[in-house]
Order: sequence, then C-alpha cells, then structure tokens
Amino acid sequence: MASIEVKGGIPLRGTIEPQGAKNEALQVICAVLLTPAPVIIHKVPLIRDVLKLIELLADMGVAVHELGPGSYRFEASQIHLDYLESEAFRQKGAALRGSVMVLGPLLARFGKSRIPKPGGDKIGRRRLDTHFLGFQQLGANFIYDEKNSLYDIDASQLKGAYMLLDEASVTGTANVIMAAVLAQGKTTLYNAACEPYIQQLCAMLNRMGAKITGIGSNLLEIEGVEALGGTEHTLLPDMIEVGSFIGLAAMTQSEITIKGAGLPYLGPIPTVFQKLGIQMEFRGDDIFIPAQAHYEVDTFIDGSILTIADAPWPGFTPDLLSIVLVTAIQAKGTVLVHQKMFESRLFFVDKLIDMGAKIILCDPHRATVIGLDRQIQLRGIRMTSPDIRAGVALLIAALSAEGVSIIDNVEQIERGYQFFEERFSNLGARIRRL
Repeated sequence: MASIEVKGGIPLRGTIEPQGAKNEALQVICAVLLTPAPVIIHKVPLIRDVLKLIELLADMGVAVHELGPGSYRFEASQIHLDYLESEAFRQKGAALRGSVMVLGPLLARFGKSRIPKPGGDKIGRRRLDTHFLGFQQLGANFIYDEKNSLYDIDASQLKGAYMLLDEASVTGTANVIMAAVLAQGKTTLYNAACEPYIQQLCAMLNRMGAKITGIGSNLLEIEGVEALGGTEHTLLPDMIEVGSFIGLAAMTQSEITIKGAGLPYLGPIPTVFQKLGIQMEFRGDDIFIPAQAHYEVDTFIDGSILTIADAPWPGFTPDLLSIVLVTAIQAKGTVLVHQKMFESRLFFVDKLIDMGAKIILCDPHRATVIGLDRQIQLRGIRMTSPDIRAGVALLIAALSAEGVSIIDNVEQIERGYQFFEERFSNLGARIRRL
C-alpha cells in the first residue's frame, strides 16, 4: 500500500490539462472486440484501471501497439476464447470493474462469454441487473456459478428487442448497445443513459458501420448489422478531472487555468461550482479560475439552504459530489450534499471532520457542510483513501490544510488520475511519495 506526504497551505499557480475521460476509455477500449479490423484510440489516460483493461484484452489475444503517449492501435483479429476459462482471467476480471464491459462485444461477435463477478470501488451496492436484463431481452441465457463467482452466458441467437432499461446506467447502456449493434433486427433502448461518454461510444460505433440513431437522448434505436470495421477515435477531456481542478483551485486559493476543458461536454458542472461562489472565466475551451480569498454559497430563491444532488445526465454527475463536499468546507454558507446513488460514498467525511471541517453526516446518503469561510484552517492528519473520488477529495483537503498530511492507499487515486503527483507538483504542490 503506497503513501504520500502532502505539505498544505501553499497557493498553487499554473496551467493543467485534463487527461482523456476514464469512463469513456473503459467503454471504447472494450468496443475494439467488436471487429477484427484495426481501431486507433487517442488520448487514452495512463491510469491503473485503463492499463489493466488493456492488459486483459492483450491476454485475450488483442494485438496492442502503443503509437505514442496515450495513443494505441488495437486489432482483435485473433481472440482466444479459451482464455476465459483460465484462473488468470478469473482473477484479473474480478479485480477490475470495467471488465464487465467486455461482455457485450464478446456476446455480439462470438455468441458466448463468461465473466467473473467484477470488483471496483467499495462505495456501496453496484448491481449489474441493467447489463444482464438487457442481454436476456436480446436472447442471452445466463448461468451463475456461485462457488466460483462466474457468469456463463450463451448468446448464439441475439435478436433485437424493445426494452425499457430498469435504470439509466451508463455502463449498462454501453454494454447493451455493444451487444445490439450486431444482433439481428432492430433494438430500441428507452431510459438509456445519455452521458457524453455514451454519445462518444455511439459516434465511434457508427463510424465503424453501426446504425444507431437518437444519440444524445434517452431513446436509442439500433439497427443490427452483419459486421463492423475499424476506425480512429479521440477521447473527450475527463469531466471529473475538470471538476476536481476547479475544487482544488478554490480550496487552495490558487490561480489555475484548465487547458482544453471540453466546455461543450461539461453540462451542469461549471454551474454547480459557481453556486458555491467560485469565480471562473471561460476563454475559448479553457477555464481560468482566479485566486479567491473567499467564496459564498448561493441559497435557493426562498432563502433555504442550497442542496446539491446527483442525477442521471444531464443532471450532476455523482463522481463529483465528493469534490463539491470538500470544496464547500471553506465556503461561506451551508450546503446539503445528497448522494443518491451510492450509500457508502460519503463515509470519508470522518477524516475531514478530524481535520477540523464542520460536517454533519445525516445518513449514508446526505451530509450537511457548514462552511468555515477561512476562519479556521484545516489541519494535516494521516488518512486512508477509500475510493478514487474520495481519495482526491482528501488530497485537495490536505493541500489546503495547515501542516503535513499523509494519505495511505494512494493506489486508489492512481486508478482514476494520471500522474497526479507530477501534475500537481508542476502547479507548486508539495507532494512526496513515501
């Protein structure tokens, strides 16, 4: 378990560029399994989860060539389905939640697959019903081996169907789309997720020869085709990194420019941070955040306390609620943060309370943050990163705190943030690996 030492209380300054979107990368990299033709993907984030997925595909027989930093050429012309029977696949797949998204492409192209019960963040129950119910409605049959925690799926006769997804799951929608593009007939997905990641995946598949309409809405229609070809694709900037950098600038009273932020794809993210009182200027596709000694939280029109909650796109992404919560610590005013999707994601607030934050954890889904307005500085402590987003929230708190903090289990942060020590250090942060 790796640890870092963080010296806080130092204002940062400079320009930082977001990596390619992690959540998009996991989807489009799995999509290369749909075709034997070469697929080139640019701006791939070099983070633990993505690199492990690429390694998993290589073990399955995908030829992977690194063309340059963040650019890869994939060719899935020789897939070894017998690898799915191996203990190595069971262990690697179980350790990586993104592995579930190999299912749709494998079922579509080969008519069968197997997958271990995936791992990932310990942030509460993350069910796979949307994936499996969608596959079943396309004609797949499931057998669950409880002893070995393995799902075996037979999908030799996939046929298009009308389906109302039981939840607007991003990964569930992506998986069903990838299964449907090669199914016989027409598939209609209602209550589909419509995040920019899904839009990007659909656009990429259409360039490969798929027939998907309704992109950007929650009603997708997919006309199955015989085969798909190759393409070239560039990932969007990671919106979660953009939001994290905005929170970092506010908490540390720093002047930061976010270069190439992908403004047209950020949805409500800038607006939510503006509601916390954070100033920002939009310069082309860049976001400039000036150093602010104070920022004051808005209230609702009737004067009641501001509530920030997650919701399916185009609502606010749940991945940034941890960053909103930590940013509100030094605001003037009070915020209720409502995490609706994951019941364990707010439990990291006990570390923030130990640092001096005024936070009331109302229940597993809600926390009230009473802003300190810089009247009290957070103090450095030793803490452990429980998941990717909470880990970065704790890092932001540590960088704003007085004294030295130590963060253990930083591998969690590395799962989502590329070269974070080097990139933050370039802004003036004092971070040292122990």
